Amino acid sequence: MPSTQEQTQIAALEQQVADLQQRILKQEQLAQMGLLTAGVAHEVRNPMNFVLNFSKMTEQLLGDMQADIDDILDDPSDDAAREDLEDVTADIVSNMQKIREHAERVLSIVNNILTFSRSKETTRTPTDVCALCKEYFNLAYHAMRANTPGFNVTMREDYPPTIGMADVVPQALSNAVLNLINNAFYAVWRKQTNPTTPADYKPTVTVAVARANDTLTITVTDNGEGMSPEVQQKIFDVFFTTKPIGQGTGLGLSIIRDIVETLHQGKVSFMSKEGEGTEFKMEMPV
Repeated sequence: MPSTQEQTQIAALEQQVADLQQRILKQEQLAQMGLLTAGVAHEVRNPMNFVLNFSKMTEQLLGDMQADIDDILDDPSDDAAREDLEDVTADIVSNMQKIREHAERVLSIVNNILTFSRSKETTRTPTDVCALCKEYFNLAYHAMRANTPGFNVTMREDYPPTIGMADVVPQALSNAVLNLINNAFYAVWRKQTNPTTPADYKPTVTVAVARANDTLTITVTDNGEGMSPEVQQKIFDVFFTTKPIGQGTGLGLSIIRDIVETLHQGKVSFMSKEGEGTEFKMEMPV
């Protein structure tokens, strides 16, 4: 039996290992955030442009409204001015609805990024998993487009309206989803840029959500380069990566397994065929 001093040393060593793991996980998350920056900028820019344009249009409409009101005050029987006023009012109401819609879109993006950054949260909360997957699919796509000139892909989605809310840890699940989507994009890009790939190749990534018998399943499928049997054996090993130095830490899939199997008591599985593509599946009880 270890002495008291040895037990103290072991406890201190275990704490150091835990601290190191936390720092490594944080570095991986910061790397993911860096990749997302361009996607966030693109996603926010579009609705903000709509807000700005509709605001300018509404300002002009308010000027027209004031002119119509003045005409009616000068001549209460002016039916044409009343009709113009009704049309202008309807346009203003429509514009304000669009401004609210796009402002809420920006708020959603910001909230999701804030959620993603809170890596230590482990509390399950009712979450719209379909909306979460859709958000990060879009963000990852625009980030990949910004960071990889010439990248293009067909994005397919399957989010049945019957899924509803599911009790998950959204901060962690968004990390897992993002990692799988980034890997899928990288796989199709590698195949697309391979000189031996047929000219008619169409890179495609599919994200699907399903729910049956209290089990939530998220599937990410690509028709990219696939994995060799040797790579498949090592895919969940910590620090194993097929990416060039500086482009991957090798932590992504080990983090995904920890998120799904430890945090959500689920399981991660995959099927892959070299040269044809890969399917990753995350299954969690909800």
